[in-house]
Amino acid sequence: MVQSIDRAMQIIHLFIENPKKDNWPISQIADEVGLPLSTTHRLISSLVKYELVAQVELTKNYMLGPKWMEIGLKQLESMDLRMIARPILERLTKEVKETSFLSIPNHYYSLGIDRVDSPHKVRVVEELGERIPMPIGAPNKVMLAFMEEKKAIEIVTELVKEEKKRDNILSQLPLIREMGYAASYAEMTEGTASFAAPILGFGGELVGALSIGTITYETTEERAVYLLEKVKEYAQLLSNAVRGV
Repeated sequence: MVQSIDRAMQIIHLFIENPKKDNWPISQIADEVGLPLSTTHRLISSLVKYELVAQVELTKNYMLGPKWMEIGLKQLESMDLRMIARPILERLTKEVKETSFLSIPNHYYSLGIDRVDSPHKVRVVEELGERIPMPIGAPNKVMLAFMEEKKAIEIVTELVKEEKKRDNILSQLPLIREMGYAASYAEMTEGTASFAAPILGFGGELVGALSIGTITYETTEERAVYLLEKVKEYAQLLSNAVRGV
């Protein structure tokens, strides 16, 4: 398996290191990377399957595929989102005196890409870059609710094997979408609560989630309502900023 990955990356690096050449015969690829033609053909077929390499229809030769552009654009989008969101996170934390978080979807998981810590000594802290399964926590549930329904069902079905629990999560999503927010208590860490709202781009496309993390014993019902109002307000501000409104 590792050897196959190494060999596939040799082919990818060959294309990357020769940007002016975008039309590679398979025989030349095999010669350049020092692999048998049959092995090269097998690797190329797998790379084409995942759009990492594309076949030129006219010549039947090969070039880098469209997936790399998609990956690059998503990475750029995440970096841009973090820069746009940072002042809004700072304003939110300053106003509510709680830790604010910025999360993005990543296949079956979410990634926390930024946070601004509460000024309190006792506060919610989560590691940036931690992969959290999508059905867990308010930010993730709000992202599930606002992504394409088919994709949300696929994710929950894959990650939640217990039928009753799976059905319960899926039944929550329409209401979360209708309300425009999600709340969770002690799903990630005992004694904590999270309140989240979606960040939406052009055409209502899901970009990520803005959330507030707090300590449960400090969160009265009135306080929870206030935090939900604020996270919705600031998520709307961030959505407008993403769309350039």
